[in-house]
Amino acid sequence: MIELRNLCKTYHLNGVSKTIANNISFTFPTGSSVALLGRNGAGKSSMLRMIAGTMDPDSGQIVSSGTISWPVGFAGSFHPDLTGAQNVRFVARIYGVDTDEMIAFTREFAQLEGHFNLPLRTYSSGMKSRLAFAMSMAVPFDTYLIDEVTAVGDAAFKQKSEAMLRNRLQNSGAVIVSHSMPLLTRLCESGVVLDRGRFFYYQRINKAIEHHEHVMQGRLPPWMRRNRGKGKKAAGHAFPRED
Repeated sequence: MIELRNLCKTYHLNGVSKTIANNISFTFPTGSSVALLGRNGAGKSSMLRMIAGTMDPDSGQIVSSGTISWPVGFAGSFHPDLTGAQNVRFVARIYGVDTDEMIAFTREFAQLEGHFNLPLRTYSSGMKSRLAFAMSMAVPFDTYLIDEVTAVGDAAFKQKSEAMLRNRLQNSGAVIVSHSMPLLTRLCESGVVLDRGRFFYYQRINKAIEHHEHVMQGRLPPWMRRNRGKGKKAAGHAFPRED
């Protein structure tokens, strides 16, 4: 269970303010895969970081039960002077995972060959992402936070990554950010659209995608146009829709 309680977050830069969470209250369905949709800059990645605990909100709370992953595929916490194997060993100790098993899994899945034993500063961005994804899949979490991770690598690696992710999601939930609507349709049951600091939740993923596509076109979804002038809902709260 992941619950957002009156969550607020605003960035301030060069006199310009950008609100990505305006008093959002919402509970993600337990054990379900939920797409997180929104235009570039809406705050999707920041939302994942707040849920993961690596970024603090300005106010409000995030309450959770069960284990939550770091944003899957995130390579920003790697130590550049340690080898791939050493980075994996470090993460395994933090999460209490068998070190040898995690190293063996990551080495086989990431397919980095000899680079696995070279410092991370010698890796390309794609190699770092492959290592990060493999590490993430090596740790069993109750909820995975996923940010465009299956876009990494060639076609064969993308297919392999999605198959592994689908396997993990048989027993876990997820919050998934991706610009690939077909991928979200395959992986997610429901969806949330993050727009101007507010959440719009849909129990069916196709309805969330429809709302998102209207946002990308600069238009209001049909149900919002129909309800214009009929009263204003409190900013930030998730509005379940099936229109």
